[in-house]
Parts: sequence; C-alpha cells; structure tokens
Amino acid sequence: MPDIVFNALLFFLSIALFLTLLILVYKLLGKSGIYAYIAFATILANIAACKSIELFSLTTTAGSVLYASTFLCTDILSEKYGKKEAQRGVILGIVTNVLWIIGTQVILMFIPSSSDTFQGSLNIVFGMVPRVTIASLAGFIVSQTVDVVIYHAIWRKTGNNKTKLWLRNNVATLIAQAFDTGIFVTISFIFVYDWPTFFSILGTTYLFKAIVALCDTPFCYWARSLNTISKEDQKLERKEN
Repeated sequence: MPDIVFNALLFFLSIALFLTLLILVYKLLGKSGIYAYIAFATILANIAACKSIELFSLTTTAGSVLYASTFLCTDILSEKYGKKEAQRGVILGIVTNVLWIIGTQVILMFIPSSSDTFQGSLNIVFGMVPRVTIASLAGFIVSQTVDVVIYHAIWRKTGNNKTKLWLRNNVATLIAQAFDTGIFVTISFIFVYDWPTFFSILGTTYLFKAIVALCDTPFCYWARSLNTISKEDQKLERKEN
C-alpha cells in the first residue's frame, strides 16, 4: 500500500478511534473521564507534534487529531455541565502541560549510566518539549478560552436546543482552531523549518484540525444523549454556571 494511502486511511481511522475512546471514557466515568482524556490527549499530542507526516501530499504534524479532539472535550463539558466545568477542563489542560514540562526536563537532568542507550533519543524528543509544550500551552489557553466563550455566546442565542448543537459545536471549534494553529505553529516551528515548509505546516495543520472538528459533531450528539448525570443535577449545574 502506498504511504500516501496508508497515512490517509490512518488519519480517518484515528479520528474515529480517539473520538470513540473519548465518548467511552465519558460513558464509563462521566465528566471525570473527560478530564482524564484531556490530560492524556494534551501530553501525547505534544510528543506527536514533534513528528512531521505527509497527508494527501501535504505536510502536517502527527498530533493534529489528538489535540483537535480536546475541543470536543470542552464542548461536551459546556453542553452537559455549563461554562464553569468547561473552564475547569481548560485549567486541567494548562496544569497538565506545566507538569509535563517540569517532569521531562528533570528526567533529562539525570546523568545516565554507562550502559544507558536511551539518553540520546530522550534528548531528541524531550529536548523539544519546552518549545513545543509552551507553544501548545499558549495555543491551548487562548483557543480553548475562545471556544468556551463562543460556545456559550451561541448557547445564549439558541438555548438548550438540540437541533442547533451542530452550530455551537462547529462555529466555536473552527474559530478556536484558527487561534490555536496560528499560535502553536508559529512558536513551535518558525525558523525551525524553511518558509515553504513552515507555511505548509501552518495551513495544513488547520485544515486537518478543521476536518476533525467537522467529524466530531456526531460524537457531540452522542455524548449529549448519554445519561451520565440526572436531569436535576444537570439543571443545577447549568444554573450554577
């Protein structure tokens, strides 16, 4: 199978896989499952962002799907639990990124034994962590805040209307993804790659994140249909928010 076909198939399969896993952990653990997924996705996305791949003959990063899936997390929290819980999800992502930076750099500081064979590889991967994770953190803070604000601005206009869920989900996420991509790619890769590659990564990263955003709408409806909290608790949570 040609590499271009394999990567394209794996891209769409990974969208289905990670979004399904998110819904399953949500069904199993409720909003705690969403918080757990945010921590998982932000860490793994930071590692995967160091890997450039070709999709449809375009250059992007391997972390696009994972990172884009975190926007579904905040949309589900907004939809089911209200603005405060969505903001808690954003704070969790920020704390996870900070701990990730500290932890990886402490690991690198240890002097390896003479028999160690992994220090070189860890230097390559973890050595990129501060720049990539700071870029990810800056993009995460801005874009997720934008996502929550826009989502609830639309919510105030549409109310608890299931038929307008696609509007809240897509508009908020697509706009937020633009902020995230611009911030993340600029901080991570400006002057790292030549200009054609940089702008290719900038454009294609947003393109593929936008595809994930459009694909996650059915999963947002799926999450809304799950009875993970009672109607009374949901009303109380939204009233408090």
